[in-house]
Amino acid sequence: MKLRNLLILTLGFLVTGHAVAAGGQASVAAALSGPSAQNGGLDLNSLSVMVYDQYNGEALYAKNPNLQTPIASITKLMTAMVTLDARLPMHERIKITNDDIDRIKGTGSRLPISAVYTREQLLNLALIASENRAAHALGRSYPGGLDAFVSAMNRKARELGMDKTLFVDPTGLSSFNQSTAEDLVRLVDHAYSYYPDIREISTSTDYSVGKHRVVIKRKGKKQAYWRNLAYVNTNRLTRNDEWQIGLSKTGFINEAGHCLVMQAEIAQRKVIIVLLDAVGKYSRLGDANRIKQWLEGSEISRHTMATPPVSRGT
Repeated sequence: MKLRNLLILTLGFLVTGHAVAAGGQASVAAALSGPSAQNGGLDLNSLSVMVYDQYNGEALYAKNPNLQTPIASITKLMTAMVTLDARLPMHERIKITNDDIDRIKGTGSRLPISAVYTREQLLNLALIASENRAAHALGRSYPGGLDAFVSAMNRKARELGMDKTLFVDPTGLSSFNQSTAEDLVRLVDHAYSYYPDIREISTSTDYSVGKHRVVIKRKGKKQAYWRNLAYVNTNRLTRNDEWQIGLSKTGFINEAGHCLVMQAEIAQRKVIIVLLDAVGKYSRLGDANRIKQWLEGSEISRHTMATPPVSRGT
């Protein structure tokens, strides 16, 4: 996206900041008025937190849920949804180009320039390994290019009632990609409810694209060899048998801190956990485990759920 367009979009977002949600979208904000939403008894590292009961629409716990903050690679959940919404051929082959190099943070990648992958492979890499070149290539290959893709991301956010959310790139490397815990509950709830591919991919423990030809230039000579490109899920809780996770995504840049969003079943109830801006690599995992223990041991987990499920809209 051109700098001028980016500044206009960002300024407009900061000034207006709100849009009308699509009809039928459940109000997460209303749930915050519930008696248990501001429950104490939890000492969490994350700056912004929300724990949401998907069955009755109740916010079980909230800490700074409306604080707008960078969300890093949590962005890739929206990238995946927009990609799937376009119904593009998943076996279409897409070449990694110089345009996919991270020039914002300067991060590396195991996907070499000129390598070719299917859209399905790139989607898996973006969600499981949080591969930035993969996510960027998905946006770049969208009809109309990267600008059209980012516009579709923001349009989707407005449709879901994510009124305090802004996307400027498909990777999350830009700190201008911002949202709130409350808005991300909407994102995770929608992705879990309507995108089985995202559920399956994001909870996979590992992924491999198989043998890949790599060419390395050493002392003026090119040497080619084959290597297996295998990745593990960036959320190690997906490999923990004590967790029943239905959807997962991690994120980190310096401005966002360590972030984690999950859908999980805890104490026989389906919940969404959003953890933003935790300090320390393992703090978000510690917070998630503390929330799990709290739900399993609190009175909340023993209540009978007689309220019908909330309507999520379409």
